[in-house]
Order: sequence, then structure tokens, then C-alpha cells
Amino acid sequence: MIANLASKVFRFFESLLEPTEREPDATPPQELWAFYWHYARQVRGLVVLLFASGLIVAILDTTVPVFIGEVVGLISRGTPGELFEESWPRLVGMAAIVLIARPIALLFQNLITLQAINPGLTNLIRWQSHWHVVRQSWTFFQNDFAGRIANRVMQTGPSLRESVVAATNAVWYILIYGTSAIVLMASSDVRLAAPALAWFVAYAVLLRYFVPRMRERSRQMSEVRSALTGRVVDSYTNILTVKLFARPDDEDQFVRASVDKHTATFRQQTRLMTFFSVTLSTVNAALLVSTGAVSVLLWNNGSIDVSAVAMALPLTWNIASMAGWVAQNVTSIFENVGTVQEGMRSIAVPRQLPDRPDAVPLRVERGEVVFEDVRFGYGTVRGVLHGINLSIAPGERVGLVGRSGAGKSTLVNLLLGFYETEAGRILIDGQDIAGVTQESLRAHIAMVTQDTSLLHRSIKDNIRYGRPGATDEEVIAAAASAHALDFIEKLEDWLGRKGFDAHVGERGVKLSGGQRQRIAIARVILKNAPILVLDEATSALDSEVEAAIQEQLGTLMKGRTVIAIAHRLSTIARLDRLIVMDHGRIVEEGTHAELLASGGHYSRLWLRQSGGFFEPDEPEAVTIPPIGE
Repeated sequence: MIANLASKVFRFFESLLEPTEREPDATPPQELWAFYWHYARQVRGLVVLLFASGLIVAILDTTVPVFIGEVVGLISRGTPGELFEESWPRLVGMAAIVLIARPIALLFQNLITLQAINPGLTNLIRWQSHWHVVRQSWTFFQNDFAGRIANRVMQTGPSLRESVVAATNAVWYILIYGTSAIVLMASSDVRLAAPALAWFVAYAVLLRYFVPRMRERSRQMSEVRSALTGRVVDSYTNILTVKLFARPDDEDQFVRASVDKHTATFRQQTRLMTFFSVTLSTVNAALLVSTGAVSVLLWNNGSIDVSAVAMALPLTWNIASMAGWVAQNVTSIFENVGTVQEGMRSIAVPRQLPDRPDAVPLRVERGEVVFEDVRFGYGTVRGVLHGINLSIAPGERVGLVGRSGAGKSTLVNLLLGFYETEAGRILIDGQDIAGVTQESLRAHIAMVTQDTSLLHRSIKDNIRYGRPGATDEEVIAAAASAHALDFIEKLEDWLGRKGFDAHVGERGVKLSGGQRQRIAIARVILKNAPILVLDEATSALDSEVEAAIQEQLGTLMKGRTVIAIAHRLSTIARLDRLIVMDHGRIVEEGTHAELLASGGHYSRLWLRQSGGFFEPDEPEAVTIPPIGE
């Protein structure tokens, strides 16, 4: 019965806040207190209950010293044997407040804090922060460590929550204890409240001096901690490179420098905390001694009775204890504030490439792609693309050819909406892609990249990523079309999961490059988009598998608009048209046969690959010293 009731109470408070039931409606603000309010306002009802419960508990805690003074006064004025007969209602009332009212108030405060706010607000912040960050541009993730971004998203939630809860409790304890102590002692004699008033002034001065410095040290501490995390993650992410080049000592140096900086910053922070703690302890001791001295002097002069002394000393002790508790929590509060400030550097960042306010979903019926005088250069003066004009008919298969750095991948990235053109426009079926939603744009384009990265999930989940609603039979059929069944059926991961249920490891490290490539091709086959982009799609495959995949890709290309990038010209020679790029411009276009007959840029590239000689304008090869020299 009791267990069932307790379970219902827990479930009620836990259901007050479901973290993932809402999506964020705006980018979190970049000012610290506005950032706090951005999340707190979404749970303002719980915050009000938190304040109310803290107020009630603080008031009830303040009654304890009053009750002590009352009991001492009753004993000192009463006659043995008559105390209970005359004062039992007051004694029972005080006992009821201590034994019943205070535990109920504490229970309510804990239910609000531990059951509703702690898990709910923490994960609401994490969820909404992730929702915002994952929609950032590709460039955003290229400019930072993935591990550091994830760490900021994960740590900001509990840090913001903890600082709000701790600060709320601290505010109430300071206000209620301090105010009530002054009022109660002043009601007996104004002079009795003088030490407490002096203490409040000294406490305010201490906070005025230390709080800004603590905040700055906490911010610095969070920054160096984040940098240390980033360096450690960088080493772990590239562990194969570390092993291949036998450079653990260099990685030690790389991380040691960050550890040493973290240690120095940590010491600077703890020095300040120690100084604050010692200073506050001295002020608290002065408060306790001075209040005791004043109360004894006043009692000795007959200005107050013994009950006032019995009340004043516990009140003073409570203030000193509360101040000590606040001092201990100030370190935690400002560490959390520093963590929140650090997290804001990834979370409170406006989206770099948002959809336009009037963006509409892309509609693709034919698959025509047109580049009109497209210019782009990543913001550089030199630029990368210089006036690209290219029309690709619906269903046409086009190959992009050229040296590395010619602008082929940049052209594809612009088509995918990863960047905005600096001039010109790109049209799909007559629609300017700058005015369509990015998700709808990429939903109509399937792409296989040279560097295939898989999700750390099962084979089935990775293939189904191309079309989440696909059945198991469709997933298996796509894998078969990509010639992946032979190795999938033999897979078994570290937890004993087999076949399509086996997990592939982070970025797909459990699979070979060719296996990852075939999973990526299966994913594209399943997506079945009208526009297909192939960026060295078969570069990681052996010749036998590549031949089989090329046949399947030929089937996949039918009826679709295809843009293929390849350095091995033999893989795209049979396409309808080849576009030759050099230094960000289109220098030739035509079929394979036409370009060979023209004897131009493409012809030289083809002869180089088939004949194995250097082009006249290519620099001489660098001499590599023999092993051991």
C-alpha cells in the first residue's frame, strides 16, 4: 500500500517535465543570464515551485533556534511539575512543526528538485542543445573537435541545473536566516542585532570582491578543461596514425602541455577559493563571538532575559553555518557557471547557414540541374570557382574531371547546400536551391563519398539510413545489389550480434574500406533519389568487386541525373558527357571520344594514366632517400 502510493507520487513529479516532448523555437542567446533564462522560462512553473519549497524550508529551519529560546525561557520561568500542564499546547505545536511540517516540506523540496528538475531540466537542455547543434553547417563541425562539441552539449545541462538549484537555495538561506535573525534579535534589543548587521555588510563586501574573480577563474578553468578534453579526444580519434608512426611520446608531449596549463589554472582557482574560505571563516567567527559577548552583557545588565540569549546564539550559529555552506557551494556554483559559459561557445551560436525564412520544400519531377555563372572561394580573394556555367539535362550522366584542387568537390558541395554561392545561382528543375529547405534539397540527392563514414550502429541501421521506412526485405535487397551480402552474413561483433545486426564500430572501423563503401552504396540504392552524386564511389574496391558494382551502378543510374567525380578516368569514360575543370573553370566538355580526339587537357590526363608519363607542365618528381638514410 505504502510502496504503491510512493510509486504514484514519484511518477507524478517525474511526469511534470518530459525533456524531449518539445523542440526549441529559437537559437539560445549569447548573453550568460539570457542563456539561463532561455531554458528556465520553459520550466518556469517548476522554478516557482523550487523557490516556494526553498522559502518554506528556510522559514521552518529558522524556527528551530526560536523554539530553543522558547523552551529555555519556559524552563527558566516555570515551576517543576507544572511546565507541561501550563505549556503543553505550545510544546506540542513546536514538536509538530519539527516532526511533521519540516519533513513534509523537505520531502516536497526533494520531489521538485530530485524527481522533476534534476533529470528533466538536465536532459531538456541536452536535448535542445543537441537539436540546435546538429543543424549547424558542415563548416561548424570542421572548425572544432567533435569530442569537445559533444562534451559541451553533455556538460552544460547538469551544470546549468546545478547552479540554478544551488543558487536558489543559497539565496533563500541568506535572506531568510539573515533577515529573520536580525528581526528576532532586534525585537529583544536593537543592540543584539548590531553584530549581525555588521556581518551582512562584511559578507556583501566579500561577495562583491570575490564573485567576479571566481566567475572569471571558473571561465578560464572551463576553457582549459575543454582544450584538454579536445586534445585527448584528438589522440584517441587518430590512434591508428599514432600507432603507425610510433609517436606515443609526441602525443604525451601534446597532452602534457595541456595538462600542465590545466593544473596551473586549477591552482589559481583554488588559491582564490582558499582565500575566500579563510576570510569568511574569520568573519563568521567574529560574528559568533561578538553576538555572544553582546548578549551576555545585555543579560548581565538586565536588558534581555535568558530566552533571548538562548535564541540569539543558535541563530548566530545558523548564520555562520549557512555562510560556510554557501562558501563551499560557491566553488561548485561558479565552476558550473564556467562550464555553462564554455558550453555556450558551441550551443549559443547562430546557425551559420540557416534556411531562408521563406524557404519552401524542393520539388523534383525531372532532375534538371543548372549552374548559372557560379562563383565561390570560401571567402578568399583568390577564389575557387570562377563563373561556372553548366546545364545537366534530366537523366543525363555527367562526369567531373580535373586535377585535385580544380573545384570539382566544391561544385558538388554547393549543389548539396553546404555552402552558399558568392555569385550566381544553382537551379534544380528551375528552382533556385537558395530558396528551398536544406533537408528537402538533400532528400532528393543521393551521394556516395570517397571517405565513407558509417554510424556506430548495426549494418541494418546504416543501410536503412537511406530510407528509414524501408522493410527488412528492402534492406537485404539493397545490400545484395551492392554485392555486400557475402561479407555481411559472416560478420559478428564483440557482443555476439551477427549479420545485419552486427555493429560496425565508430565511423565503421570494424569494416574494411571496401566493405564500408559497399554499405554506403547499398544505402544510396535504398534511398532511390532522383539525383545521384558519386565522389570516387568505387575507389576503395578491388577490381573484381568494382566491376560488379559498376554494373549495378549502371542500373542505378538509369533514369537519374548523375554527377560523378573520379580521378580514375576509366571509371567514368562511358558517361554521357565529361566536364573537364582546371583552376576553378570549365576548360573542356564532351564525350570521352570527342575529348581524346581534341588532344586537349583531358587527352593529356588520359595519356598520363594509361601511358604512365608526366605532363610537360608538371614539376619534376622529388627524390626520396633510400630506407635507412
